[in-house]
Amino acid sequence: MSRKSKRAEPASTETVPTAADAQLAPITAMMSSRLMVLANLLKRGAILRYKRLAGLSSVEFGLVASLGRRPPMSVVRLAEAVGQDKGQISRALARLVSRKLVVRAVNPRDNREVLVSLTRTGLAAHDAIVTGAQERNQRLLEQLNGDELAMLLGHIDRLTRKAEALLAVEKELG
Repeated sequence: MSRKSKRAEPASTETVPTAADAQLAPITAMMSSRLMVLANLLKRGAILRYKRLAGLSSVEFGLVASLGRRPPMSVVRLAEAVGQDKGQISRALARLVSRKLVVRAVNPRDNREVLVSLTRTGLAAHDAIVTGAQERNQRLLEQLNGDELAMLLGHIDRLTRKAEALLAVEKELG
């Protein structure tokens, strides 16, 4: 379908329906469902890759990626950064400490707080994660030219801002 004919069609709040969409359940045909499928496929691939490359579970690779090359971070702040509860983070950190990927230290400014950071081995795992992510990202996007990529990322950013606003409304409604 040409761009000109697409513009002539009625605007949709989701996507322009295709013949294949007629076979899908209405919720499955929605753009948000399609993005969730894409995100889940990417996450499952990432989990398999990081398990193979660095022996990390999904929670562990999220922690290693978040700690990255940053200064030591409190467990509470790390839990907030990855969006998981402190208990789950603490269990995963214990596994990472036992594998010598993460080190814990008492905060010199507040001895009630524990700070965590990557060891040299943890940094090597982090670098493997980053390299793997960059390779996967490049392979995923290689089919798009520069203009298409810029347009896609712009749309994703706009949709993200709108989704944040919608979430805020839902939180207000309680």
